Amino acid sequence: MEWQQILGFQQVAKLGSFTRAAEATFRSQSALSQQVKALEEELGCSLLERIGKKKLRLTAAGESFLEFAEAILERYEDLQEEINLIKGQQKGHLRLAAPFTTLYHLFRELLPAYIAKFPQVQLSILDRSQEGVIELVKAGEIDFGLALESAVPKDLAARRWQKVEKVLLTPLGHPLAGIKRPTMEEIARYPLILPPAGLKGGGRMILEDHCRQRGLDYHLIMESSNVELSSLYVEMGLGISFATVAVHLPMAETRRLAFIPMGHYFPADYLAVVLRKDKVLAPHKEAFVEMLFGGRDQGPGDLAPPPTVNPQKGP
Repeated sequence: MEWQQILGFQQVAKLGSFTRAAEATFRSQSALSQQVKALEEELGCSLLERIGKKKLRLTAAGESFLEFAEAILERYEDLQEEINLIKGQQKGHLRLAAPFTTLYHLFRELLPAYIAKFPQVQLSILDRSQEGVIELVKAGEIDFGLALESAVPKDLAARRWQKVEKVLLTPLGHPLAGIKRPTMEEIARYPLILPPAGLKGGGRMILEDHCRQRGLDYHLIMESSNVELSSLYVEMGLGISFATVAVHLPMAETRRLAFIPMGHYFPADYLAVVLRKDKVLAPHKEAFVEMLFGGRDQGPGDLAPPPTVNPQKGP
């Protein structure tokens, strides 16, 4: 069994295609096919089965071998990092993911500082939804991610970071802007900009449940999964929307928006660093988290305000 065979099979299984795996590994399809065939001959069983002309499916043996391959590849990367530490080098790879608005508002100052401190670390930063972040963490494809604590399943670890709350976004001067605790009945009277149906969070599910129970109708004028896009159209007067924002921060004075707290409908939440429970971060990865927390983890009631306004994207 050779290293390139393990790597080639892992890519074929992960991408579900010899063509895409060949592109990812810079090898020919025939070479990959021969490597997988050699593995199957050595193990004495089929690892993949074809469905039609283009689709592939793992056999039971293939599922087991994929777990073995991914464990070996992850351990190899850990070994490389351990050797770099022995040589006194802060060198390696850091993979992380977060929703767009987290990256846009919170990482703009952190990333340049981290890169200056760890110039030899290779960064891979992914813009993903809350669900996408969690799936990447589960699959072991990133070292950690940023997501709402309430969305993190129990089989993953969450290190609480920023307290956030749901607010209603309206244009300045809007009739609801002067109401401290607007009801869903009042909100449903105006055109709404909401996340796509089925997307968790963002206020849509709670609004729909309330309207269903009360027999209310509402006008969905626009669907948007990005709070920055939603807030832009709220400013234009197209409709009103919801957003999740960091607590203890002044609202953006440059935006022509009113931010109305909705704690009477939505409980407060926390933005958290999400990682697998068995994940041990190398020093250069832990250093990023420490910079994120300002050198310490934060618990309830211990929330240092970050330097910039942060309208967070909901899950």
